[in-house]
Amino acid sequence: MMLKPHQILDTYYLEARRDLLELAALFDRYDAAVKREGSSPRKEEKHDILHRALLYLADSDSSEGGRTNALLDLFSEI
Repeated sequence: MMLKPHQILDTYYLEARRDLLELAALFDRYDAAVKREGSSPRKEEKHDILHRALLYLADSDSSEGGRTNALLDLFSEI
């Protein structure tokens, strides 16, 4: 049975929220480590790709789907 749009959100909202909080915590830990070292962060490819993925999702307004494939392409850059 195919889920209705509201059922998808009801079913997966908590998991998505958890995953976003995990990403926020990762970036907070990274920033704290940079601050501890007392220097500006060096260019980190993995950090950049995660940041680009979040920006893509935030700016994505696609009713066609394809977000997953776009992120897989982005992650394949490493």
